[in-house]
Amino acid sequence: MLKELRISRHLSQEQLAQMSGLNVRTIQRIESGKNASLESLKCLAAALDVDISTLNQEKFTVNKQSDNWKTLPILLKCWFIFNFLERRPSRATAKRIEVIGHCFGFLFCCLGLINEAALTGGLMLLFIAYLYHFLKRQGDKYGIWYDN
Repeated sequence: MLKELRISRHLSQEQLAQMSGLNVRTIQRIESGKNASLESLKCLAAALDVDISTLNQEKFTVNKQSDNWKTLPILLKCWFIFNFLERRPSRATAKRIEVIGHCFGFLFCCLGLINEAALTGGLMLLFIAYLYHFLKRQGDKYGIWYDN
């Protein structure tokens, strides 16, 4: 869990070590799955502004041998591969990206009357919005959301 928290805050191991007062090697050891002392966990929790219990949580993994995984369409499998910080995808996030893509896509398409580059960008944003709309529907169909 430490690695996911560090990456979500856009920190390198060196930056986290400096913030927490720990050695870089200690950070690497903890991220590789070795046990951490209570003092190290306190330092890391303070630096990342989380509870110690958060650092001890297990990370979510996908069982690629399960029947549910095998029945997912290839696009949803790709979404799991490229998802946000190895977490399950959120329907709210997909909806937000879809709405933003549509709004800015239409805006840029309107600006395309003045500038060709804006039209190209608008069409790309609309394509992304429609892709997220499709993925959201597939997520509903296969029940992959953790925030139904």
